[in-house]
Amino acid sequence: MTLHFRAIAAQAAEDNAISAEEILALRRAAWPDGRIDPEEAEAIFILNDQIATPTAEWSDFFVEALVEFIVNTTEPRGYVSDENAAWLIERVRHDGKVSSLTELELVVRVLEKAQSTPDSLRQFALDLLEQAVLTGEGPTRSGGALDPGSINAAECALIRRTIFAAGSDRPAAVSQREAEMLFRIKDATLDADNAPEWERLFVKGVGNYLQGWQGAKGLTRERAGELEAFMNDRSSHLGRFFGRMATTDARGFTQAVRAVGFGRRQPERDIAGEAAREHAVTDAENLWLNARIDADDKVDALEEALLRFLKEG
Repeated sequence: MTLHFRAIAAQAAEDNAISAEEILALRRAAWPDGRIDPEEAEAIFILNDQIATPTAEWSDFFVEALVEFIVNTTEPRGYVSDENAAWLIERVRHDGKVSSLTELELVVRVLEKAQSTPDSLRQFALDLLEQAVLTGEGPTRSGGALDPGSINAAECALIRRTIFAAGSDRPAAVSQREAEMLFRIKDATLDADNAPEWERLFVKGVGNYLQGWQGAKGLTRERAGELEAFMNDRSSHLGRFFGRMATTDARGFTQAVRAVGFGRRQPERDIAGEAAREHAVTDAENLWLNARIDADDKVDALEEALLRFLKEG
């Protein structure tokens, strides 16, 4: 962390506010090399705690800088390490609550930007979101407000972004624990004045879990690191093969491809069949759904909408 960065942060903390000019100066001081170091990340989080009323410019800088640190500091880039996940969780819950909605936006954005995240962070994000939706108050960064006891459009957007994020339990799909969160929120807000978007989100979200195709699964951080190291290892047979590509003519390239087996016909994969089989609701999923519907001895309006959706699907 440079002395200039330290001085700007100290002045802003003393004032409990930060101007657009100071934010621009922090950007220039923090990113001369395109990276955020651990001391800068810690200082940015501490400064966020000190700012009484975060501006849109500050929230943008806070989220952008810390996403860069959490997601891209360690190799392979895009895969959040256990250490960075633990650091983020500790910083957000240090006072037992989400001290600002900027922090909630940060957690959601990390899930969106990362290719994969540790299970601890995914579970923390779901707990944090559920807490914020059911008890949180105040404006969100993207417009709208958190409204305890009911679900509004802004909260639907936060939930949708979280459960379909690239770094969530099931990238671009809904996991069982995400579906269970949707059921808990539904039960807690059943008689409230909810946004029209909520019924569609609940039905489509739970329906996605029950009927979703799991044919495309993301790489773990460990597996991505192994593959990256393998591709960078020029001593390996495959590494030497790609290293020779630029100096091999068309005929030699074709022979090289056949030599390592790339030209061999692979068994065809029945993608349509896999999708159809996974689209069907299994016996285990039926038991899961029945247990949640039977929990309060009645079928409410959202559950009826879900059952109609599943029948039509």
